[in-house]
Amino acid sequence: MSRRTRLVALDVDGTLMSYDGVISDDVRAAVTALVEHGVHVVLSTGRAAHSATAVARDLGLTDGWAVCSNGAVTVRLDPDEPAGWTVAHSVTFDPGPAVRAIALELPDALYAVEDLGVGFLVSAPFPPGELSGEHRVVTLEELASAPATRVVIRAPRSTPEEFHALVERVGLHEVSYAVGWSAWLDLTPGGVSKASALEEVRRRLGVEPHETLAIGDGANDVEMLRWAACGVAMGHASDPVRAAADEVTGTIDDDGAVEVLRRVLA
Repeated sequence: MSRRTRLVALDVDGTLMSYDGVISDDVRAAVTALVEHGVHVVLSTGRAAHSATAVARDLGLTDGWAVCSNGAVTVRLDPDEPAGWTVAHSVTFDPGPAVRAIALELPDALYAVEDLGVGFLVSAPFPPGELSGEHRVVTLEELASAPATRVVIRAPRSTPEEFHALVERVGLHEVSYAVGWSAWLDLTPGGVSKASALEEVRRRLGVEPHETLAIGDGANDVEMLRWAACGVAMGHASDPVRAAADEVTGTIDDDGAVEVLRRVLA
């Protein structure tokens, strides 16, 4: 690992934060130490901007950048802004074709379109705690007609394997997708990923490609792990995620990210 790591990109859920929403004191201390040593710490998450920035505040990150919605939204953290952040860049797509095609296959699934900075437009209420922000129930047609940075599709009676097969069968074009650990499908604009957004952030910061490190655990982290000079997969990550990384650390239960963050400072 280079001693000159200057940009550390961090997934949130399953990497910094346990699945029951807890960030350990050791994670907080490691992130604080990196910032104090001049390292750019960039949260890179599938979470919407309003949720990602809340995590940033919780970690003491008040300046800098965060990549949200799997790369479709990049925000600038700024304590002088009323909300503490502002959208620096966003990419939208027409979700209509994908939503309508999947709805034919999964008519009972739950659908949500991100309402940037606010919450989500949803086809029906999601289980409590699964989506952040404010939720407004709309018709599926209204939901499919709104330009989207991110679409979430949840089908409790399906499996991740069935979602992968569905994507192949439907033939989603002009969108990127990631299947979550449960029956959860994220759609973002085609060609957009955490990696594409992080590359823009890297250039803005003047960080060299060999000075980057990323840690993640999910399918939506694969491009990011390949993008970084050093990509680190969490120990509980699936085989494809581990294969995309340069190394594997401990699990979320072991606070595996802490060891890596401390090594950056060594």
